Amino acid sequence: MEDKIAIKVSHVDKVYQLYDKQSDRVKEALGLSRKNRHKDHYALSDVNLSIKQGECVGIIGTNGSGKSTILKIITGVLTPTKGTVEVNGRISALLELGAGFNPEYNGIENIYLNGTMIGFTEKEIDEKLQDILDFADIGEYVYQPVKTYSSGMFVRLAFALSINIDPEILIVDEALSVGDVFFQAKCYHKFEEFKQKGKTILFVSHDLSTISKYCDRAILLNKGKKLGEGSPKEMIDTYKQVLVGQYQIPDEDGSSLLEDRDIKEKAAGTMKKSTLPEGMVKDDTLEYGSKKAEITECYITDEKGTRTSAVIKGSEFTIHMGVRFLEDVQSPIFAFTVKNSKGTEITGTNTMVEKAFLESVSAGTEKVITFKQRATLQGGEYLISFGVTGFEGEDFTVYHRLYDAIDLTIISDKNTVGFYDCESKVKVETRKKEKEKKIIPYRQEG
Repeated sequence: MEDKIAIKVSHVDKVYQLYDKQSDRVKEALGLSRKNRHKDHYALSDVNLSIKQGECVGIIGTNGSGKSTILKIITGVLTPTKGTVEVNGRISALLELGAGFNPEYNGIENIYLNGTMIGFTEKEIDEKLQDILDFADIGEYVYQPVKTYSSGMFVRLAFALSINIDPEILIVDEALSVGDVFFQAKCYHKFEEFKQKGKTILFVSHDLSTISKYCDRAILLNKGKKLGEGSPKEMIDTYKQVLVGQYQIPDEDGSSLLEDRDIKEKAAGTMKKSTLPEGMVKDDTLEYGSKKAEITECYITDEKGTRTSAVIKGSEFTIHMGVRFLEDVQSPIFAFTVKNSKGTEITGTNTMVEKAFLESVSAGTEKVITFKQRATLQGGEYLISFGVTGFEGEDFTVYHRLYDAIDLTIISDKNTVGFYDCESKVKVETRKKEKEKKIIPYRQEG
């Protein structure tokens, strides 16, 4: 049986006309100018995407990449300049803080206003009202005008309304970032419930660990173009390359677009498979950088100094990297990060944070860097990435970076909750009862 499509976006453009002066806009509108006085700005350019029912998909990209624009077009807030959008299912969207709320109305009145706009009857809203209020949990403020709300209360009420109207498709644009940690946890728990019910979720977030944890797929946008789509791990790695200016923006014909499993092959020349000697790193290790410095080796040793990829939980181990400098570099930074199998970055450090090395290095120098650790991670499989970076003036520069270069297995007979063991020293005692004090009644003499 073929998967049903919840959202299909085909060849969508969104073009805004930009004018240098307001008078140019007026002249062009009145036909007083023979030439165009505007410049076309493509907020989106030939974007295609397809989301299946029951998928949780995240959209990532730098500011101005078109993330919010595509969500507004899908929800009907904006009209595309070109292309088509097909949506199958009832949408509930949380796009901007308080969007659709009347600031003069109180919380209850806005619930009924928005519910009616979505298509619910007053009776249906009555039935859902208590669930909305319980989830929002803003107390008596619900009877106050929403213009008096804090940003946290705003998003609580808006999200509570969005998820309690039983949508088939939920769309969220970064709004959860203003909620407190407890409310965010409650929202993401609701995401899990939605996924189990087979509902579709599409959301934008700058929190890459959230994308990695909750999404089945990720879509990467940059300057209005779709750079690629695929597993969250692949897209996050590529996004980091974009952030440091090490990714070549797609050509006009889209020839360098990254698609699903082809990401590693199509990114050749920008992010490519490692050229380190066979057996030193994983076969699918990706690398990029200016190559003013090169990572020549990376490996792990256990507490006895033996090379290994498996470490016993609680023991000490050391992460090693060797670096050769091909040019003079001012104050290089040596770093490693640890990810789980889903691509979530769990921990990591570098020599600048640790204040371990702040010197300049001349061409031809080779450095050996060691990070001594205690294995407090939970038992499981992990990936370690390495990097040599630095600042040239105010610009952050990557000289060489190896993604997911080596495996790390933590062997454990005791796994607790989360990523790390708290190494708690636990003691349970029986409380001793206090001796009952004898009360001697007061007697008045005589």
